[in-house]
Formats: sequence, structure tokens, C-alpha cells
Amino acid sequence: MARLTTRFWVDAYLARLRFADIPAYVLAHGDDTAGAVLVKLATLDGQARAFQRSFDLMTGERAWVVLAEGAEAEVDAAVARQRRFDPDLWVIELEDRQGRTLLDQDGLAG
Repeated sequence: MARLTTRFWVDAYLARLRFADIPAYVLAHGDDTAGAVLVKLATLDGQARAFQRSFDLMTGERAWVVLAEGAEAEVDAAVARQRRFDPDLWVIELEDRQGRTLLDQDGLAG
């Protein structure tokens, strides 16, 4: 089965967020074809979480897992470390007081 390019996935995700009225911004434009994606959620109360996709070697399933959470400055520092590690990384920031990311919806895990 053919895999979607990262750019296609990001564009589709941003469209879903717009439909749900969740503000989102591309903070770092990674590799269009195969860059990894990191999603930062700012809850607008000084707190944040960053999510990255994980691959389960036993089941072959992909899932979004929390990379960092806590004070927004600390999460920003974790995101910056990941960017230094991987210059092809996409970073998308969401702002939602309710903590919605839509990452649990069908089609967004993989």
C-alpha cells in the first residue's frame, strides 16, 4: 500500500482542524515527502503537550504518544531539542482550551 506524503497528511490534518475551529499553525516545515510530524497543543493557560507518532514493532500499529507535557516553556524546549535532532521535522502548533487535537480520529494515526 502506498504511503501518503507528509505534506499531504499535514494539509489534511490542518483542514480537519479548521473544520473543528481549532487554530493551528505550521511552526516548522519539514521534509514534504517523509518528514516526521510533531504536534504541540497549547491550552492557553501556560500549559502545553507535544505529541509524536510512535510505531509499535509488535503490532505494526502507529499511535500518537506524549513527548512532553507541562509548562509551555518546557514543552517548547523539548520541541526545540527535537528540531535540532531532526531538521526534516514538521511542527504544528494548536491552540485549544479544551485540549482537542483530533489525533484520536480515524485516519490520523497512520
